[in-house]
Amino acid sequence: MRHFTFLLLFAVSLLSTTSTAQTLEKSLLWEISGNGLEQPSYLYGTIHMTCDASLDANIKKALDDTSLLVLEVDMDDPSMAMKMANDIYMKDGKTLKDLVSAEDYTILSDFLKTQTGMPAEMIGNIKPFFITAMMYPKLLDCAAVQSFENELMKIAHEQEEEVLGLETVEEQMAVFDQIPYKDQAQDLLRSAKDNMSFDKAAFQKMMALYVEKDIEGLAKLMEEDVNLTNTKHKDVILDNRNKNWIAKIEDFAKQQPTFFGVGAGHLPGENGVIKLLQKKGYTVKPIM
Repeated sequence: MRHFTFLLLFAVSLLSTTSTAQTLEKSLLWEISGNGLEQPSYLYGTIHMTCDASLDANIKKALDDTSLLVLEVDMDDPSMAMKMANDIYMKDGKTLKDLVSAEDYTILSDFLKTQTGMPAEMIGNIKPFFITAMMYPKLLDCAAVQSFENELMKIAHEQEEEVLGLETVEEQMAVFDQIPYKDQAQDLLRSAKDNMSFDKAAFQKMMALYVEKDIEGLAKLMEEDVNLTNTKHKDVILDNRNKNWIAKIEDFAKQQPTFFGVGAGHLPGENGVIKLLQKKGYTVKPIM
């Protein structure tokens, strides 16, 4: 189930982008200071699934200089798997068959059987967004999927530091009840109709920009996204969550120097974490 969490976080990261009015430097690691903080904290933009999740020297130093790791959700929570299992299914007995035409359901059935090895009847009551997330490992050209979150947690454990979250599993899962299931199903159907060719091309571009630490480029790339989940419901999947995180980031940073690891798409934009923290009076500068 932890692997499924990585898939979910990756899917959210893939969608979590927005436009920006002012150019930000090419950096994934940012120092948070000022506004009464006794010691700086750090904000790091991750990508939740990759072939190489190696952490560079700057990231390791920031982890050494902090005493708490905070991710999007507390991935150390032993009850996380059970909480997720309770919330991956659609409400009110809905299934994929209720969300698309008979012709499109046939297309989805064939696609899911090919991609997952499971018939649509077996997984058709899962929220379509999560079904899409199951296919994301196929976008990677490597045998073993790695996660930056996992690497960050390894160091936190070695340093005997606690791992916490900016939102609960229930809060994150609830996001996908606010986005209409029909829109999620249309995104899944689009992937099925082009056999994920758009997804693969977008992922390759995204990985190249991530390697370049170009968070502005990532935001602009995702403006070209064709997913309804992103274009119609950006406020739900991104903006509202970022705004809810700011008070929690402040509380953690005031109590102790903290390393925050969130999807890189959460960093840029007027409603991105960097600008929102700056508007609150904090100095947020890139570690180049």
